[in-house]
Amino acid sequence: MYAGHWLGAHGGVAILASLLAGLAAFLGHVFPVWLGFKGGKGVATYIGVLLGAAWKLALVFCGVWLLTAVVTRYSSLSALVAAITVPVAAWFIDSPAIALLAAILSLLLIWKHDANIRRLLAGDEPRIGSAKKA
Repeated sequence: MYAGHWLGAHGGVAILASLLAGLAAFLGHVFPVWLGFKGGKGVATYIGVLLGAAWKLALVFCGVWLLTAVVTRYSSLSALVAAITVPVAAWFIDSPAIALLAAILSLLLIWKHDANIRRLLAGDEPRIGSAKKA
């Protein structure tokens, strides 16, 4: 993806190809065929896509995640807050194309965190460092 993005300086088709490759990597992680389309929630892959597409946005994601985690001690809430922040930051830091990709990834990430959101609202989401419930 990074190579396609770098080559994109020489043509819009390469930029589009790299963004689509990032989207495909994210979708492949979140909906893996070999696991019956049930996979991870995509946070690490989102950060990897950002590293390839716009490293400054990866720093934004990680910084917002870390700040939220320190304040709330909820990993899932931290990921959700970072996912909401990144598309807005992308609009100002990078380009509309990156902002659109970030928005798509963020919407999918939020959708995949549905159970976490329900547990957060109910007060049942475990905090970072807490003992797991049996």
